[in-house]
Amino acid sequence: MTRHDDERLIRLAIEAAAQSGPDDVPIGAVVVDPEGFEIARAGNRREADADPCGHAEILALRAAAHEFGDGWRLGGCTLAVTVEPCTMCAGAIGLARIDKVVFGAWEPKTGAVGSLWDVLRDQRLTHRPQVRGGVLADECAELLTRFFAGHRDS
Repeated sequence: MTRHDDERLIRLAIEAAAQSGPDDVPIGAVVVDPEGFEIARAGNRREADADPCGHAEILALRAAAHEFGDGWRLGGCTLAVTVEPCTMCAGAIGLARIDKVVFGAWEPKTGAVGSLWDVLRDQRLTHRPQVRGGVLADECAELLTRFFAGHRDS
């Protein structure tokens, strides 16, 4: 995929962030098949669903697994997410055998795909997807800035 394709995917993830619950940090994730067709999207729902695993990436991976592959393997697929995945999400991405991860904003406090840790590219793992971070980072970070500014004023 080209830089243009990666930007298109992040724009889809930005749209998916709108599916986040009203009290959830607006993070969106999209899974596309090997041809680039969207097969799943989700926004954060941890607060809305009272689910500690309700991250956008996990929800999108679950939905994609029902639409593609052999039940859980998502080989050939790409996951795009507005913010660098955490350790839980990075682990799920690797276990789902995603081929490529594209993300927007870096997350220096909890990021597990290059910031704080680099789970997906750990040489000890048998599956290491291609990773591209910082795609439309400013636009993705702005979603977070607006959310937290609004929640601090409340």
